Amino acid sequence: MDKFTVLTAIAAPLPVANVDTDKIIPARFLKTIKRTGLGTHLFDAMRYTDGQENPDFVLNREPYRQAQILVTHENFGCGSSREHAPWALLDFGIRCVIAPDFADIFYNNSFKNGILPIRLPRDLCDRLMDDAGNGANSRLTVDLERQVVVRPNGEEIPFEIDPFRRHLLLNGLDDIGQTLQRREAIDRFEENRTVTQPWFPRITLPAN
Repeated sequence: MDKFTVLTAIAAPLPVANVDTDKIIPARFLKTIKRTGLGTHLFDAMRYTDGQENPDFVLNREPYRQAQILVTHENFGCGSSREHAPWALLDFGIRCVIAPDFADIFYNNSFKNGILPIRLPRDLCDRLMDDAGNGANSRLTVDLERQVVVRPNGEEIPFEIDPFRRHLLLNGLDDIGQTLQRREAIDRFEENRTVTQPWFPRITLPAN
């Protein structure tokens, strides 16, 4: 998983509440277990009409085709628990979503996939939404180490995040990465068990 430290990028405004996971990635695209290729179908029903791009949808316009930050409204990621939702956002290029609140399962899945979900009060989200509406000047900076969002005018907006989740993102550690941090202890355990309980198959960890 890629580390998240400081991100300065185009922010796209999505002034919609209750965006559920089926709007993020429709169920018909969930047949794959690969994390790549899903970005094409991100927000499919809003991005396309009869197979053609909807020119009014924000991610179909410049400079938002290169957006890495999404600013949106309440209850983002509600609905089903599909992990394909953060996969689709990440495959498109979104590394940070800013909203007043998130559905719990989507919120947890985002951290596990290297996306930083930031909760901010609605009035602050509206300010960032206005910033994101400024086209080529819609760049925000998200500094995870300092826990601030920096607006184009230089104003810094602090945000809260669980310290352990912050540590995982700063170091690029998903569940597998956390396990591999204990590689030496696991290898010692497996070597000892090979001697004392040779009937158990030995577990071999993947390379770093």
